[in-house]
Amino acid sequence: MAKWTPKHEAPEPLEGPVVATITGGTILWFVLFLVQIPFYSWFDDRDLMWWVWTCLAGGGLGLIGIWYVRGRDRALKRAAKAAEQEAAEAQEAVAPSSDDSE
Repeated sequence: MAKWTPKHEAPEPLEGPVVATITGGTILWFVLFLVQIPFYSWFDDRDLMWWVWTCLAGGGLGLIGIWYVRGRDRALKRAAKAAEQEAAEAQEAVAPSSDDSE
């Protein structure tokens, strides 16, 4: 059986408001957890406690996600700034300055 190889390049990943999306999802998980707290005994009576703990786990993992995507965002901005500075230095090296013409 032949190995499958793609016939075209994969598109660039879409970048959007990643930090805001993860933060919103984390808030939603914590809100769902808080909404379920008054019904704790109802969930316990029906053996559905995993709903409550799933929401709490989602909120906790969301906090880790927020920390991760904020760091990723800072790293992407640093890399873009470094590339911009490198391009400016390369442009400066190629174009002779007006002081050298005298």
